Amino acid sequence: MESHRYCLRSLLSYLLICVTLWSQQSYGLFGRTNRRPNVVLILTDDLDVALGGLVAYFAHFASVPQFVASPLCCPSRASILTGKYPHNHHVINNTLEGNCSSSAWQKSQEPQTFPAFLKSFGGYQTFFAGKYLNQYGHSDAGGLQHVPPGWSYWVALEKNSKYYNYTLSVNGKAQKHGADYSRDYLTDVLANRSLEFLQYKSSYQPFFMMVSTPAPHSPWTAAPQYQDRFNDTKAPRDPNFNVHGKDKHWLIRQAKTPMSNSSVQFLDDAFRKRWRTLLSVDDLVEKIVKRLEVRGELENTYIFFTSDNGYHTGQFSLPLDKRQLYEFDIRVPLMVRGPNIKPNQTSQMPVANVDLGPTILDIAGYYVNKTKMDGMSFLPIMQGKMNSSSWRTDILVEYEGEGRNVSDPACPLLGPGVSECFPDCVCEDAYNNTYACVRTVAPSANLQYCEFDDNEVFVEVYNVTADPYQLNNIAKTIEQEVLEKMNHRLMMLQSCSGQTCRTPGVYDRRCTF
Repeated sequence: MESHRYCLRSLLSYLLICVTLWSQQSYGLFGRTNRRPNVVLILTDDLDVALGGLVAYFAHFASVPQFVASPLCCPSRASILTGKYPHNHHVINNTLEGNCSSSAWQKSQEPQTFPAFLKSFGGYQTFFAGKYLNQYGHSDAGGLQHVPPGWSYWVALEKNSKYYNYTLSVNGKAQKHGADYSRDYLTDVLANRSLEFLQYKSSYQPFFMMVSTPAPHSPWTAAPQYQDRFNDTKAPRDPNFNVHGKDKHWLIRQAKTPMSNSSVQFLDDAFRKRWRTLLSVDDLVEKIVKRLEVRGELENTYIFFTSDNGYHTGQFSLPLDKRQLYEFDIRVPLMVRGPNIKPNQTSQMPVANVDLGPTILDIAGYYVNKTKMDGMSFLPIMQGKMNSSSWRTDILVEYEGEGRNVSDPACPLLGPGVSECFPDCVCEDAYNNTYACVRTVAPSANLQYCEFDDNEVFVEVYNVTADPYQLNNIAKTIEQEVLEKMNHRLMMLQSCSGQTCRTPGVYDRRCTF
């Protein structure tokens, strides 16, 4: 163990010396150089707002409503890293063919991520640990030897979420892990690696840490000490639980209502397991916060806690997944603490995950307009320096459905094009589950407008103020003029890039519902 720590310390010292030498001449695009804040980004996997379960160490955080640019892991994570909507970074799903960690992504987008700017131009020490993109480590895209630009220290999981029996890329070298809890449980490994970085990094430069946990993603493997927790817990029985989506897209209409007893038991069991995995995330947050406090660095450090997308467990009789347009899949927690942020406050101004990169660059003093990012900094919101009239009202959500032109062998009667059909042959995705939405949050409106790219050209519209569980699609009951204005705004956002994505919005306050 001591030799491992010595090697780690030597490696980090070498990396950080290199960063120091480079950073002495790299402040050209940054507005300030003295005592720039540190930043920690903790990213969970499939954690929705309604799930709850994380209570420790968030008393000093502010909460901001955040929506994701896509309700699927790889496109959403690409949006976080690049600050771009999917139509600009071109990652459309979790496959290599969908540009997830592909060679094209590596060439065109990775050099433009916000960590690359932090390291190259700001002299930040940068640390990554955990799940990166779903196809990271694929042999057709550089394998585990590939270390994306922008990272001083790199500990990335090969491919998708696991808790045991996985392989890490440690600065480009494969490190295999087995099934021994004390050495291999991934959430704890990420926590320990994070603490080592904080222990051995340079004290003379600011740092950025991104810790990306597998929890609460499947296979929902809890640490041994937490496997008996929440035995009486069930998934929330909200008004949209086990309800038929009769006025929604055909993929929602095909769900069986009421769900079978076995489906309900399955999703309740999954819900409990998800909560159990989050207890180790609680431990990770506690350890990082305490280490920062002991080192005297907490008060000059911004900490962001969020997720790549939401999740559903029984809503509209869909057992469990995350690929739909509704609040439970596109709205995620975002809690932030740091200098000049008042604790226990909740903002009503919406942000998107494309805003995380610009915000962190703003914290570092980087001129965000020098980038091609679609997002905007919400640092003024957190510091109480922004009012709603100056902030944009509209956020774009995009998703391109997965599904092949073959039938699922387990559900042959459903025909080709569907995917994720479990349990009871209820399908969570399809090739034409392809849509784009405008999510509008303004003082006088809380709306969602969505169009599907399918034969029906199906439209869904929700007044989320009057109908928070999105039970009633009002697309056929509102005025045609209103629909046309919403369609126009959607087309504007789908063709936007950079600055044109940051416009305040054209929601017509004269429209009533």
